[in-house]
Amino acid sequence: MQQVVTAKQELVEKLRGVRGSVGLVMTMGALHEGHRRLVDAARAECDTVVVSIYVNPLQFAPGEDFDAYPRSLKKDLEMLRDVDIVFAPSDEDMYERSPLITVNPGDVATRYEGRTRPTHFAGVLQVVAKVLNLVRPDKAYFGRKDAQQLALVKTMVADLDMGVDIVGVPIVRDVDGLALSSRNAYLSSEERSAALAIVRALETARAMGSAGPEAAEKALTECLSQADGVDVDYATIVDADTFLGVSSDARYGLAIVAARVGSTRLIDNMEVSFG
Repeated sequence: MQQVVTAKQELVEKLRGVRGSVGLVMTMGALHEGHRRLVDAARAECDTVVVSIYVNPLQFAPGEDFDAYPRSLKKDLEMLRDVDIVFAPSDEDMYERSPLITVNPGDVATRYEGRTRPTHFAGVLQVVAKVLNLVRPDKAYFGRKDAQQLALVKTMVADLDMGVDIVGVPIVRDVDGLALSSRNAYLSSEERSAALAIVRALETARAMGSAGPEAAEKALTECLSQADGVDVDYATIVDADTFLGVSSDARYGLAIVAARVGSTRLIDNMEVSFG
């Protein structure tokens, strides 16, 4: 039976008597099928499933879409009927004051998404650490679409010995191939068609993987350079675990893209096998 909890202390008390394994899915709401896959993965492996719904202000810089970010708690709860506990706190409860102790996400957080959004990952890791400490799950599930976030969360958990298994769940794509995202709702029909160039470029890079990392990255960037209506922020191939460059003898890499289509910024990625 679903229990909706809005306060940190109440969450801790609810979990105190729970037996068996606990799985956690952290979201910002506006749930779609991609989030549902995370919940299904947790449901399949854990006795108790906790889903947090919280639009975290610390990961939005001034001028970003914090106020406009879609919020649909009632609809989200319908999708989460089989979840044991839904944690939906207020800003006042999550942050009683501005944090005095913060998480430093390190050099990797200054690259790619971090270059465009310099304060983003510090805010993400701050709230992830808080919710992990509140729930103390056995496993926490994150989507692979936010690949740099996943890499940083794994690194934080390992470096700080937080004792939770971080599980990456594969990207969910719509029938046209576009990776599911809450921000897709901002796209017009023409913009959505233009955005499919991102998927085609990633598939082209994957197809060129047998020629090695340099050839795959060249294919990725050339394909995007010919795309109309797609303003590329970055397009490259990295090591999925470190988000550093891949070595010439690497067996696998991750092709990553961020681009703006109209006013909407989209990210996507695809694994590439070399050799």
